Amino acid sequence: QVQLVESGGGLVQPGGSLRLSCVASGKDVDIFRFYWHRQAPGKQRELVALITPGSSTSYGDSVKGRFTISRDYDKNTVYLQMDSLEPEDTAVYYCKADQYLGGRWIDYWGQGTQVTVSS
Repeated sequence: QVQLVESGGGLVQPGGSLRLSCVASGKDVDIFRFYWHRQAPGKQRELVALITPGSSTSYGDSVKGRFTISRDYDKNTVYLQMDSLEPEDTAVYYCKADQYLGGRWIDYWGQGTQVTVSS
């Protein structure tokens, strides 16, 4: 059973920084793709960033140049470094992982962590 546990959310002023962590437990997590998604009140969930097993990365247009996704294989942890935060970044941030197993993609989600950007 794969479990994802996020942490690091909180309240930060505009222009500030936060680092989110997602600790993964289970079998073969080092070959998973990992994602950060976010969902603001009244809006659809959107992709923020992804990182592949080979550490290739991709970002949503709204966070390019401000957010950085990384992974530590030894700690089975994926990070999202968020800089130059804006009020529009306020949302619940979710970690997701997926693996191709038995001919289909299987998704795993964390419980989410709240990020609030406000003065």
